[in-house]
Amino acid sequence: MKVKRINQIEEYLEQKQEASLEELKDYFDVSLNTIRRDINELTKAGKIKKVYGGVVYNKNTSTTTTYEVRNINRLAEKKKIGRYCSQYIEQHDIVYIDSGTTTHFILDELPSDIEFTLITNSLEVINKAVIFPNVNVMIIGETYKRSTKSFTGITDEQTITKFNINKAFMSATAFSINNGASNSDLLENRIKKEVCDRANEVYLLIDSTKFGKSSLFTYCNLQGVNTIVTDSSVDNSYAEEVQKANKTLITV
Repeated sequence: MKVKRINQIEEYLEQKQEASLEELKDYFDVSLNTIRRDINELTKAGKIKKVYGGVVYNKNTSTTTTYEVRNINRLAEKKKIGRYCSQYIEQHDIVYIDSGTTTHFILDELPSDIEFTLITNSLEVINKAVIFPNVNVMIIGETYKRSTKSFTGITDEQTITKFNINKAFMSATAFSINNGASNSDLLENRIKKEVCDRANEVYLLIDSTKFGKSSLFTYCNLQGVNTIVTDSSVDNSYAEEVQKANKTLITV
């Protein structure tokens, strides 16, 4: 309930740009202390800024064009990474494809008659998957988030906690040897973590600019990843560290 409310507060502030603590307390029907705790979480994530008596939305995180801008940034590398990973999907697999600006390219190279079960929270992936007549698409997430074109938020009762996933193709905001794969959204983080815990094999699809960085929440450490697929610009030092951990790093 807490993470869902925090996401709703963020969306409310994105629309209104500013609000007093009293306004937020009344609108979300919670105590002032609860609102203060939620505001602290959003402040740590860089989503908002505190001002006297209230908060303002951090315009540097404005989501109007965020996904579109990210989608064309390093587009050639992302296409190569995604399309390369299509070879790992086999007949009758149970596959999770994460939201993000790289993962959806996996579907571009699949044979039209392939048959498998696809689990996803990505609108981009859903739109591409519906043209495959033999792909069974299962959607997770309760709330649509425009900034990432994804569905976020799960309850303990949702089926995702019971899925047996063969292969998970994951995206990340950042990746480091010490902190693993991370992102900055609480609701997305829970989905990502649950998927990685359930998957037999975890593939991390990230371009080289994501290496050596950390975001707010780690959802999978290096030991939990089987294969990292990136572009050829990745620094050799990271490749060596990944190999020392007995994990596979592939550059395309």
